[in-house]
Amino acid sequence: MAGAGPPDFTVSIGYDRRLYEHDISGSIAHARMLAAQGVIPAADADRIVAGLKEIRGEIAAGEFPWRPELEDVHMNIERRLAEKIGDAAGRLHTARSRNDQVALDMRLYAREACARMLGRLHGFREILARAARDHQDAALPGYTHLQRGQPVLLAHHLLAYFEMLGRDAERFEQAALRADSMPLGSGAMAGSPYPLDRRSVAAELGFGRVSANSMDAVSDRDFVVDVLSASAICMMHLSRLGEELVLWSSDEFGFVRLADWCTTGSSMMPQKRNPDCAELTRGRTGRAYGNLVAVLTTLKGLPLTYNRDLQEDKEALFDSVDTLADCLEVCAAMVATMTVDRDAMRAASASGPMLATDYADHLAARGMPFRQAHGIVAAISRDAEGAGRAITDLSLDELRVYSELFDEDVLGLGVDSSIDARDVEGGTARPRVAAAARDALGEAASGLERSAAALGGALAGQVRAARDGLLEMASGLGA
Repeated sequence: MAGAGPPDFTVSIGYDRRLYEHDISGSIAHARMLAAQGVIPAADADRIVAGLKEIRGEIAAGEFPWRPELEDVHMNIERRLAEKIGDAAGRLHTARSRNDQVALDMRLYAREACARMLGRLHGFREILARAARDHQDAALPGYTHLQRGQPVLLAHHLLAYFEMLGRDAERFEQAALRADSMPLGSGAMAGSPYPLDRRSVAAELGFGRVSANSMDAVSDRDFVVDVLSASAICMMHLSRLGEELVLWSSDEFGFVRLADWCTTGSSMMPQKRNPDCAELTRGRTGRAYGNLVAVLTTLKGLPLTYNRDLQEDKEALFDSVDTLADCLEVCAAMVATMTVDRDAMRAASASGPMLATDYADHLAARGMPFRQAHGIVAAISRDAEGAGRAITDLSLDELRVYSELFDEDVLGLGVDSSIDARDVEGGTARPRVAAAARDALGEAASGLERSAAALGGALAGQVRAARDGLLEMASGLGA
């Protein structure tokens, strides 16, 4: 037809059909409330509820006749309901607009997504805590600027990621709480002339509160941005871990060997073991960033209230949630199944330059200003390197050429003494890290329960189930 646009330009059923459970749950709660308030006959509400449950079963069984010409999940379900129960289906949309309907579905989805991410995060934190417990005595070079700096414990390094994921969990808890506002009853934008009991709908659907402003309720997607932001930050943390696993598993480092399941061979070079899962995690971080920027850009120019631009929030949200869920599982499993080469790590930690700071501290402890000690040890390091020697190879007499403050204690400096000297709260000393690993195991369990309690209701069960599923998966790969 002349002047007609692309026939599928407005169609969203290809991706929003995954909201069917949320859409049906919201419609059932809405129908029951309408009947309780005397807005529609109770018999019609019963038929609506029964029909919606049948439709839920059809979709779950893969038998639902999706029709692209109906554009979205909402109209597909409503039309199918009319085919099943006749005119009574037309009462379902009383006191409801697609604007507040889709806002409800998206909030229900966002809350469940946060529950799933929280479960995976707490499961991964438990794996990190276990790894820290199991590698308390493994020394590792600590780096700044990707240059070896000071010896640390591998457990201390792993617990740094434990802290990062703890902050990620806090962000997803906050995102879930900000999504916890029930918008149904806001209508297209101005509310409803019917005597609705919005709080009963909120209670049935597990919301803690109802929206306070109908115009904001139908146009707000801040909660989507919250989930996308939390996902992007978490993916950044996973990307950093992925990068380190790429480096550590290389021949140049040789600190760990990744399990076969997360590596692949080369199409040409038969000896290769490419760290594909770590690299893909690093690469997919860009998708999470892009989704966040895309939705922020969509929202920045929208006047109140609803605009069709908001249809573009779904693919971005779904993709970031799916991507993060996969990467959390893969990264947790890589850590759980990697083999650590403690000898290679210790050898790298014991290289001469790694103890330079300890030599400066030795002089400072004997009265020399640290800045002066720093300069002297820098000169020693340069001279030793120029002679093809390590600072630890120098005799006491050779060291005293630079400063008479060097005494026999300097010859006892080593990896373990360097590590244990950092005996401050949050430091890498072995007793501190042993205590931190014990605390982390307890925190992994208590953090799970805090998140479950914060979300409450059915979402609490989803948090625990996601955690258990991740641990079971990682255990199976390591068997």
